[in-house]
Amino acid sequence: MAKVVFSYSHTDEPLRNELEKHLSPLKRMGQIETWHDRRIDPGSEFESAIDLYFAEANIILLLVSPDFIASDYCYDIELKNALERHDRGDAIVIPVILRPCAWHNLPFGKLLAATTDGKPIVKFTHIDDGFVEVVKAVEKALDKVNGTSPPVIQKTPSISVAVETQQPATLNPRSGNLSIRKEFTDRDRDLACREGFDYVARFFENSLKELSLRNSEIETDFNLRDNDGFDCSIYLNGSSAARCGIWRGNRSHGMGDICYSNSGITHNSYNESMSVSDDGTSLGFKAMMGAMTGYSRDKLLTPEGMAEHLWQQFLQPLK
Repeated sequence: MAKVVFSYSHTDEPLRNELEKHLSPLKRMGQIETWHDRRIDPGSEFESAIDLYFAEANIILLLVSPDFIASDYCYDIELKNALERHDRGDAIVIPVILRPCAWHNLPFGKLLAATTDGKPIVKFTHIDDGFVEVVKAVEKALDKVNGTSPPVIQKTPSISVAVETQQPATLNPRSGNLSIRKEFTDRDRDLACREGFDYVARFFENSLKELSLRNSEIETDFNLRDNDGFDCSIYLNGSSAARCGIWRGNRSHGMGDICYSNSGITHNSYNESMSVSDDGTSLGFKAMMGAMTGYSRDKLLTPEGMAEHLWQQFLQPLK
C-alpha cells in the first residue's frame, strides 16, 4: 500500500479535506493510505512526526496556493525535503494547484501539475471536476510506485515530465485561450450556489478557529443554523467585536443568491449580496455592493474570492 502525504498550508485545510474525500476510492481498494499533520497524536513531537512521515512517503502532494508559498515551513522545509526525495527517485512529488499563484518559476515548477495546464482547483466550475483530475494523476503515480510503469524524469529549463508520461518532453506551442461559450442551466446555477455557500461556511469556520489560535485575546463562535445559513461572532477580551450572518437568499425576491449581514441572519435586509452569474464560459459570483468595498461589481468571483470578500467585511471592525 502506497503512502500519500499532503504538504499544505492550514489556510487550505477545507480544500485538503475535499481532496481526501475524492481519494477515498483508492483508500477503500487498499491502494493508498493518506497522512497529514492534523493526525499527529497529542504529546508527539511535531517536527519529528512530520519528518518521519515525509521520509516514508511514496507520493507527496504539494497543495499549492499563495499561503503555501508564503509559509516558511512549507516552502523551506517540507518542499525542500520532498524535492530531494523526488530527485533521488525515492518518492513522486505532484503539485496540486489549489488557488491562482505565481508558481511556474519556483523549484517545483519543473514538475507537471496534477490538473491540465496546472489549472487551479478553485477555477473549475465545479471543484469536484478538478479533484477528479488529481485522483487520476495519483493513479498514474501509483503505476510508477508499484513498478507497472517505469518512471521517466526529464529535467529541462522549461518543462519536466516526471510522472505523467513516458514520452520525451517536447514543446508544442498552442494558445492559452481555449475557453468556448457555454450555456448554463438552472441546475448548473443551483449547484454552483450550493457549492459556493458550502465553501463559504467551511472557510469561515476554519478561519475563525485559526484566528483564535493565533490570538490569545480573541474568542470566536460559529453556529451553522441549517444547510442554508450560519452566523458567527468574534469576541475581543470577552467583548463583542464583530458579528455576521450568511445565508442563501431568495432570488425571486431580489435578494441575490447568498446574503451577508452584520446583524446576523435577517432574511429582510443585508449589507452584501452575491449572485450566481457567468461570463459566457464559466460560472461565478458577482457582488451587488462590490464597488463600496473595492471590488468591481462586474468582476466574477470564484467561491474562494467570494469567501475572502465576505471575510474582509466581517473583519473590518478589527482592522
